[in-house]
Amino acid sequence: MKQAKTKSAFDATRLLFILKGLVVGILTGFVVSLFRILIEGSLHLWTKLYQFIPGHPLIVFAAILLSSLLAIIIGLIVRPQPNIMGSGIPQVEGQLAGDLEMDWRHVLWRKFVTGVLGIGAGLFLGREGPSIQLGAAVGQGMAQGLKDNGISRRVLIASGSAAGLSAAFNAPIAGTLFVLEEIYHNFSPLVWMASLAGAIGSDFVSSNFFGLVPVLHISYSRSFPLYLYWHLILLGIVLGLFGYFYQRVLLVMPQWYARFIRLPRCFHGLIPFLLVIPIGIFWPHTLGGGNATILEMGHFIPGLMILLGLFVLRFIFSMISYGSGLPGGIFLPILSLGALLGAIYGTIMSRLGLLPDIYIMNLMIISMAGYFAGIGKAPFTAIILITEMVGSLQHLMPLAVVSLVAYLVVDMLGGAPIYASLLTRLNLGKKLNELSGKNDRIEIPVFLESSLNERQVRDVSWPSHSLLIAIRRGDHELIPHGDTVIRSGDTLVLLTSCNEVSTVRRRVLEMSGVKPDL
Repeated sequence: MKQAKTKSAFDATRLLFILKGLVVGILTGFVVSLFRILIEGSLHLWTKLYQFIPGHPLIVFAAILLSSLLAIIIGLIVRPQPNIMGSGIPQVEGQLAGDLEMDWRHVLWRKFVTGVLGIGAGLFLGREGPSIQLGAAVGQGMAQGLKDNGISRRVLIASGSAAGLSAAFNAPIAGTLFVLEEIYHNFSPLVWMASLAGAIGSDFVSSNFFGLVPVLHISYSRSFPLYLYWHLILLGIVLGLFGYFYQRVLLVMPQWYARFIRLPRCFHGLIPFLLVIPIGIFWPHTLGGGNATILEMGHFIPGLMILLGLFVLRFIFSMISYGSGLPGGIFLPILSLGALLGAIYGTIMSRLGLLPDIYIMNLMIISMAGYFAGIGKAPFTAIILITEMVGSLQHLMPLAVVSLVAYLVVDMLGGAPIYASLLTRLNLGKKLNELSGKNDRIEIPVFLESSLNERQVRDVSWPSHSLLIAIRRGDHELIPHGDTVIRSGDTLVLLTSCNEVSTVRRRVLEMSGVKPDL
């Protein structure tokens, strides 16, 4: 009997998603390229204005008036759509997780305009976060136009996010990895193929506008030698400690603004807009997200005291800028702070006779990846991003060593990925708004035999009408996130409506395997 030949049918699903991702990437490339051009043009004009002020002191009043007006305009645009505040990356992450829903039309134009006005005014904010949210909005818009829902819609949003980062930094591989590692948390073939197609499409478009030279192209003389690798361990520890400190300060900034600034949240941007004026007058070349600072150090590394002063200035004012809620990212500010820490470490070691001067530049490059790996807890993205932005493969091993050490230090200190922590704050506010009427707190201890012991927060089906707002561990009170592990000896602090206290308490005790006292 003759055996029938079987022919495998061609599945066009992946090809279709790649083509969709490519279209999203091309559209995002044009949007983000225009975004970059307007920011750079605006920053150039502001820098010229500040350089003109010393000879014409009365112009400072015009600068104050203009800065105040821009802050008010941004506040008015942000107020109806608070999800465009900040970098936008936590919002995109929440959108892909199903926790947030946004109108892509409003996000697209509002984020674009406010980003140009704020970042272009010289505030210490990055363009990469807004670029990611702009790309996600383009992907969502295309999904709506094609009437794609469910997984198809999420894939297009993810591909737009990757395209946004790719166009912002001319780094397509890092854009794809960032979406998989930090935003989508899933290495689905459809997601990574569509994201890569989107990132390549947007990089092609942006390269036609800005050329093929890497964004942070820095020349160095020699590769970092193996006999000096012990420096990488010490540097990774330093970056991890400073990265954890960065996380803690950044997360508490909104509370400080709420406590000391008696203005509506959407108008908190008035503070950094006014404070940037003296910075612009005295140090105009430090304005912006920090890429100019990095490139200048690539040609000449200043003395130790200047490096320390730059680090303090950039750290404090980047916190003030981002903590105000102005639309802008922390990507570039993190990289610039990492570069400064690397230069400071290298300069100190050189003065002690423990490191040749020629390798300070290497440490500056390597530290950018390590600092971001610790704060964002995305080491693969950090390694590939710096490799693409610098335009050299010679640093892969040192980048990996420093990034891994910094990551482990932040992890041992209990630090969470910064964007996941910011998303937790967003969801906290959303859930608090859902709890109507008078609320009450419930505190429930976790015993050694409890079934909640050693479980992650995200793996627990918490009762409806309740919100886990804190975990008290010893003398510390942690803000929980999805990766937080519940341990014996912890005290869970839940918020619920007054009329649900008994029900929620009984339900949590039952989940933990403890018989509630009736």
